[in-house]
Amino acid sequence: MNRNRERPLTHIIQEFFSCQPGCSELVSSEKTMASPVSRTLTQIAIFIHRWLGVGLCLVFLLWFPSGIGIMYWDYPSVSADDRLERSPSLDPATIRFSAEEAYAVVDTGTPPRSIRLNSFDGRPVYRFDSASMVYADTGEEQVEVTRELRDRVASAWTGQPVSAATVESADEVDQWTVGGVFRFAPLWKYSWPDGQQVYVSEQVGEVVQYTTTRSRLGAYVGAIPHWLYFTPLRKHGLEWSRVVIWSSAVGTVAALLGVAIGLWMFSPSKRYRNAGVATSIPYRGQKRWHTVLGLVFGLGAATWAFSGMLSMDPFPTRSGGAAGRRGSSDNVPDALRGRVEMRTYGTKHPREAVKQLAGLQVKELEFSSFAGDPVYLATLSGGDTRIVPMDGGPLPSFEPERVMSVITRAAGRGGLADIRLIDQYDMYYLDRRRERPLPVILARLNDEVDTRYYIDPKTARVVGGYSDRGWMNRWLYHGLHSLDFPWLYNYRPLWDIVMITFMVGGTALCVTSLVLAWRVIGRTLGARIPGSAGSHSELNEDLAIDPG
Repeated sequence: MNRNRERPLTHIIQEFFSCQPGCSELVSSEKTMASPVSRTLTQIAIFIHRWLGVGLCLVFLLWFPSGIGIMYWDYPSVSADDRLERSPSLDPATIRFSAEEAYAVVDTGTPPRSIRLNSFDGRPVYRFDSASMVYADTGEEQVEVTRELRDRVASAWTGQPVSAATVESADEVDQWTVGGVFRFAPLWKYSWPDGQQVYVSEQVGEVVQYTTTRSRLGAYVGAIPHWLYFTPLRKHGLEWSRVVIWSSAVGTVAALLGVAIGLWMFSPSKRYRNAGVATSIPYRGQKRWHTVLGLVFGLGAATWAFSGMLSMDPFPTRSGGAAGRRGSSDNVPDALRGRVEMRTYGTKHPREAVKQLAGLQVKELEFSSFAGDPVYLATLSGGDTRIVPMDGGPLPSFEPERVMSVITRAAGRGGLADIRLIDQYDMYYLDRRRERPLPVILARLNDEVDTRYYIDPKTARVVGGYSDRGWMNRWLYHGLHSLDFPWLYNYRPLWDIVMITFMVGGTALCVTSLVLAWRVIGRTLGARIPGSAGSHSELNEDLAIDPG
């Protein structure tokens, strides 16, 4: 009969908390522990850390290497800018109806908050509040999404004939529609031999997801394992959220316990002996590597897990972004871009505005305003913009001094703490890929939450904002998780080197955790399976080192 089966349950529990050779967690000596109480607390901490590590080592091993991947590859998605860039340029000869005439076709009695003139199915179309579309060439409303229309949209996106594609109905959520794309269902998936895949919504008649072989591979390397975006889990949104939150929370506790244990066991005076040589760490083999890596990267792993949890908004937060509560801070964006009646654009037909931009590839004309005056905001190929006022020719930008004057008047007397033009990112407006506009106007309000607005003088749009109510998101999430500090971002590849070093160190820490977890499981099962010889002899390299 196996000797392990003859042991009472109390002995098995005692082994979990004790420092017998089978456990080999720390030196069992009065020289090591200050008191029986501290020794017991340390044993309990080791027990908890060990088994939390067994449960989460694979999750952490997914998070760290994929963190490197997500630095350079995003999860595939289709943005409004992507659709605009792939759409044809506006032809003024085909813009026959004004916005007011087009809106009369779908008039709901409530003036639209947003009006844009761009393309759909190769034709100019007015979009009212992203809910209604009226063709600018015929004045007809776009209603039905036919199969022929879907085919044309998919083919135009890839530049390949539909006859070469495999077309299938996407009836179930798959890996590329789990992130909310399926809300546009029913979807049709078009797959071409070169690896391009397009998902067209039968609901809106537009491409809502697009992937290539390269983008899918990048997602598998980065976003999917990092966000735990595995289809069977992610398609259940609430359960996925809970798994991420609790894994991050428990991982934070496990990492902090490991750091505390490592610091407690570490001996600056090198009171331990390894083969007669003084050492600061009472382990050898995998446990020694785990302890060393934990002391170096453990605190970073804890803060990284905690900040990752914050990305899921696990705690109730006070409402308010850049502007916070409704009040004087709302005057700034309202003054820059207030609502204007549609009839005020009648002095310059959209067709004439596009004609004034002859020689440029105009992708979209947005009905906008500045300081109460109607203007057209034209978006060109490549993302550049032009301002087309009702009187006069196109402008590359608004005058920064005029924009600052409008902001100053809107904030009121004493309402501004600072206003200036900045040409570098700062602590609250930054982008490691340097895609956000520069220069921008920084307007800092003199209010209780230190509201900041960042305004692009080219468009007079608020392109960024911050208030003290967002400190948790800024510092505990973005700061700890992405290390997005200007002194790193502005000197790339310094940021890349720091992040990759941390990821590699964290990965090495997780590898040692996985090895130790495997041994813990093997030892535990070996102690309970009849006929097993146990695994104590296999753990000799990690036995505690006798103190000198």
